[in-house]
Amino acid sequence: MQFRPVIAATMLVLWAQAPALHAQTPAVQAEPPAVEEPIDSGAYLAARVAGTDNNFREAAHWFTRALLAAPNDMSLMEGTVLAQVAAGNFEAAIAVATRLKATGLKSPTAEVVLISDEAKRGDFDALQVKPELGRTGASLLDGLMYAWGQFGKGQMADALAAFDTLGKIEGLNGFAMFHKALALASAGDFEGAEAIMAGVAAPAIEVMRRGTMAHIQILSQLERNPDAIALLDKAFAGDTDPAITGLRARLVAGEPVPFDIVRTPADGVAEVFFTLALALNGEADDAFTLQYTRAALFLRPDHPEAILLTGTLLENLKQYDLATEIYTTLAPSEGGFFAAEIGRARALLGADKLDDALAVLNAQIRANPNQTPVRLALADMLRGAERWEEASAAYDEVLKLAPQPAPSGYWSVYYSRAIAFERQKLWDRAETDFRKALELAPDQPQVLNYLGYSYLERGENYDEALSMIERAVAQRPESGYIVDSLAWGYFLAGRYTDAVLPMEKASLLEPVDATVTDHLGDVYWAVGRKLEANFQWRRALSFDPKEDLATRIRRKLEIGLDAVLAEEGAKPLADVKNGN
Repeated sequence: MQFRPVIAATMLVLWAQAPALHAQTPAVQAEPPAVEEPIDSGAYLAARVAGTDNNFREAAHWFTRALLAAPNDMSLMEGTVLAQVAAGNFEAAIAVATRLKATGLKSPTAEVVLISDEAKRGDFDALQVKPELGRTGASLLDGLMYAWGQFGKGQMADALAAFDTLGKIEGLNGFAMFHKALALASAGDFEGAEAIMAGVAAPAIEVMRRGTMAHIQILSQLERNPDAIALLDKAFAGDTDPAITGLRARLVAGEPVPFDIVRTPADGVAEVFFTLALALNGEADDAFTLQYTRAALFLRPDHPEAILLTGTLLENLKQYDLATEIYTTLAPSEGGFFAAEIGRARALLGADKLDDALAVLNAQIRANPNQTPVRLALADMLRGAERWEEASAAYDEVLKLAPQPAPSGYWSVYYSRAIAFERQKLWDRAETDFRKALELAPDQPQVLNYLGYSYLERGENYDEALSMIERAVAQRPESGYIVDSLAWGYFLAGRYTDAVLPMEKASLLEPVDATVTDHLGDVYWAVGRKLEANFQWRRALSFDPKEDLATRIRRKLEIGLDAVLAEEGAKPLADVKNGN
C-alpha cells in the first residue's frame, strides 16, 4: 500500500490531535504552570529554552527537575512526557504519563506512551477501547489499535472484522487491509494474506519497502520462491544492499524465508505506529512525527525502517547527537545498514565532525566496495567540504560502478563532478561533464543554469548560454539564483535596462544573498541609479559575503564600479543609451 495517495484523507483523521501536539512538542510553547504549588522557575525556563531549540535531552532533564518541585502540575507532566518521548526515554515517559492520565487530562501523546507500554506488557485487554470512543482522537490509530488488541487476545474473527470496519472509512481502506494482511500472515494464514496483497480479496494495495518485504516473505512461505524473486527484482532493481542480495540468494536456493515482519501482537502495534509515522512524514512537524517512530522502536528496537526514519527526523531537527546514536542501533546484518551508515555520517557532519563522517563512509566502502550509494555520499560530502580534487576522484569511482550506457538518473553525478572540475579550473573536463549531464537530462534546470552562467562568466557562447538560462528560468521561475543568472547575462552583454526587472525579482526571491544583492547594485549603477547602487552594496556587506567579494564591494563603495573595472583591466560599462 502506498500511503501518499490517501494522505489527505489520513490527515483529516489524524490532524484533529495535531494542533495541540504541535503546541506541546518538546519545543514547548505551553503557558507557565498554574501556581498552585511552588515551581522551580529556573528549571522551567531552561526547559522552555531547550524545547524551543528541539534539544530534547536537555528539555527532558529540566522538565523533570521542574516537576520534582511541583509534582502535581499537569502542564509540567505533559512537557516531561513529550520531551522524554522525543529523547527516546520511554520508561521515564511511562511513569509520568501514568500519573498524568490519573489527573483526568486528555493527552494524546500520553495515550501513545501508555498504549506502547500496554502492548509491550501484553495487556491487550487495555487496548480494547472501542474506536468510536476515541482514546487518542485519531480514527486510524484508534481503529488499528483496537483490531490489534483483539488479535492479541486471540480473538481472530473479531480482529479481522475490526480491520474491515476501519477499512470502510474513506481513505483508510489501504491502511486497514495492509494491517489485516500482516495479522493473517502472523497467524499463519499466508493464503489469506497473499489474497489481500495481490488484490484478489480486496482492491489492490500498493506497498512501500517494508510492505514489499512482507509480500516477499509471504510468497516464500507459500513455496512460491520464483514469484518472490520476480517481486524482489522488480522492487529492488539495481539495489546492491547486501541484505537484499543475500535474500535473493536464499530464494534462488529454494530456502523458505520466514515471515518476521510481525512476529507478535506487540510487533503489530509497532507497525501501527510506524504506519502513522510514514503517513505523517513530510506532512506534519517532524517533532510530532517523531513520537510515533519512538513508540515503534520502544516496542521493536530492531525495526530497520523506524530506525532510519527516526534518524532522519532527528537530523531535520538538528539533533545530530541523538541521530548518530539511533543510527548505530541498526545491526550490520539488517537491510538498510548502509543507509544507516550514510545517515550516521550526515549526522556527524551536521555536528561539525567532518573527519569522523568521512571515516564512517570510508570504512563502509572498505567493507562493501561496490556500494554505489555510499561512494556517492562520500563524493557529495567531499564536494560540500570544497575538497574538489578528492571529490572528483570519488565521483570517478561512482561512475566506474555505473551501468553502461549510464541511466538518465546519473546526470547528477556528471553534474557534481563537473562542478568539482570547474572549481579546480579544469574547464575542458568540466564542460565535457556538463554536456554529458545535459545529454542524460536535456532540460535539467540546474545544469542549464550552471553551464550557461559559466559560459557568461568566461565570455563564451553568449547566445547559447542565454538560451540555456532562459530555458532554466522557464522551468524554475521562482528560483532566485536562476533568475539572477538571466539578469546577469543581460548585464554582461551590456543590456542593462533589460537586466533591471529580472535582477530586482531575483533580489526579492533571495533577499539576503550577498552575491545577488551585489549584482543588483551593479545593475543599478550601470543604469545611472547610483544612490540605490550604493545602498544595495551596503546591504550585500551585511549578508556576510566571502572575503574576496566583500573586498571588492568595499572598493566599489569607495570609488564606484567604473573605477573598479578600470583597476581590474576589465571592459568598461557600455553607454546605457546604446546598451540595449
